[in-house]
Amino acid sequence: MTETNAQNARRAKRAPENRRPSAAEAKRIEEIFARLARVNPEPKGELHYVNPFTLLVAVVLSAQATDAGVNKATPALFTLADTPQKMVALGEERVRDLIKTIGLFRGKAKNVVALSRLLIERHGGEIPQTRDELTALPGVGRKTANVVLNIAFRHPTIAVDTHIFRVSNRLPLAKGATPEAVEAGLERVVPEKYRLHAHHWLILHGRYVCKARKPECPRCVIADLCRFKAKTI
Repeated sequence: MTETNAQNARRAKRAPENRRPSAAEAKRIEEIFARLARVNPEPKGELHYVNPFTLLVAVVLSAQATDAGVNKATPALFTLADTPQKMVALGEERVRDLIKTIGLFRGKAKNVVALSRLLIERHGGEIPQTRDELTALPGVGRKTANVVLNIAFRHPTIAVDTHIFRVSNRLPLAKGATPEAVEAGLERVVPEKYRLHAHHWLILHGRYVCKARKPECPRCVIADLCRFKAKTI
């Protein structure tokens, strides 16, 4: 490691977002999640699916698209192909036709068929339960892998999308310039008992309350715990 790299590493270690929270901050974060849990004890993702494979496909299709838009396209797709074997048999052209209402549908159709083929070749048609194996599949990034691990297999992963990135930096919970930095920060500060559902609570809060253009602070259950300077109350 060069001297400059070593200095950067030391600065990163000292950065506030890389430190454990103080007792007072830990108490605030605990209360944030306690309130979100009281409002929605069993939060659920909004993508429709029938098994771990269709969940993986739905999450891949949701990149740069809305869950609602994906949910409109997938019923017909999943009726015909709810396993990797059926998806490969369906073929890229037919998949493309079925998902053409979704943004970037050509590339996504190619990835869905390719990942289905690799699931058969490498994993016997089953969905792997490690992030490295999932991200080795076409069209599957870290966020997608975390969503699948969390929802399908109940791993306490945190998938940082635009909503979580915004909410985490606003409150703040864990500040970061990248989704990976926010993910690492949240893994440090979210109390273990809330870790399984944390990303669902934050996504839903960002989608329906702490909106990008105008957060709806008057109806926010954690407004008094938020330090966002541009609050609307």
